[in-house]
Amino acid sequence: MARAKRRKDTSGRMRNLIWYLLGIGLLVAVLFSMDTYRKYFKANINLPPHKVGHLYIPTGSKAEDVYGILLRENLIIDRKTFEWLANRKDFKDHIHPGHYVVSKGMSNNEIIRMLMAGRQMPVKVTFNNLRTRDQLAEKISTEIEATKADILHLLSDEQFLSQYGFSCDNVMVVFIPNTYQIYWNSSAEQFFLRMYKEYTKFWTDERKKKAEAAGLTPIQVSILASIVDEETEKKSEEPAIAGVYINRLDKHMLLQADPTVRYALGDFTIKRILKKHLEIQSPYNTYIHPGLPPGPINIPSIESIEAVLNFEKSGYLYFCAKEDFSGYHHFSKTMEQHLAYARLYQKALTQHRIMK
Repeated sequence: MARAKRRKDTSGRMRNLIWYLLGIGLLVAVLFSMDTYRKYFKANINLPPHKVGHLYIPTGSKAEDVYGILLRENLIIDRKTFEWLANRKDFKDHIHPGHYVVSKGMSNNEIIRMLMAGRQMPVKVTFNNLRTRDQLAEKISTEIEATKADILHLLSDEQFLSQYGFSCDNVMVVFIPNTYQIYWNSSAEQFFLRMYKEYTKFWTDERKKKAEAAGLTPIQVSILASIVDEETEKKSEEPAIAGVYINRLDKHMLLQADPTVRYALGDFTIKRILKKHLEIQSPYNTYIHPGLPPGPINIPSIESIEAVLNFEKSGYLYFCAKEDFSGYHHFSKTMEQHLAYARLYQKALTQHRIMK
């Protein structure tokens, strides 16, 4: 009887132990599941609501580099859980450079899946009011991964540019001012090819026919537009100014465009062109060299290009800024008329003590 009771007590203790161990195991499993779930799915982005963060992964980055960027930019809350899951998913073998956008509420799993799939967001690249290749390279290098040196080197590579019908002198006509979406990790060549694609799209058959009717190639249209762009701030006057220059080209007259002299001198602050300025030996000095200069003196606006394509037909051969400094111009058909207006303007400059 006592032996049977002892067996019963032992059996009860064993059952209790088993239930206890099962409970402990279940608790461990629950805790493990909760920890795993947290590592996978708990929000881990350190941003205010409705805000987004920008993650830039340079070409050639390794996993540790990405972890460091996330930490440095203070984009994630818990680095350890992110690294744990990234290692589990072999993130190190699937790193794609680029620009990624993260938002509050994203989990480690969402972030890592996005990065491993290379689902980057393009950046917006905008340029206008630029005059030189150096300025363009400087501006673009702040918006994509390609360096200023890389961009400038490509824009100075005659052999490369010749494949697309351009030279170092006229390559700036490729860049039509606008805002473009482009991948941040684009190389200098990829950027150029994207802009070349936009250039070919811009030059429709209709625009090419208008250029031909004006006796110009698309490149020449852009070169002339760059001069027109510098001549006036009044867009309404641009077709008339373009018309004057086309008339002068048709008559094989020197363009005598002051903006080209400023470009040749490299000084765009000059307000009064003097005789000594006109003596500079440069292919951009249209006071001594006939025809258009070898390249544009800026990246012309679309409005200026359209002004050249739709130039105003007239008998005008000259124009001169009005003496009231309104920004408008007097237009003349004869040298006598032009000189009379020029004297008025020179007098006004002197009266306002504008000597250079």
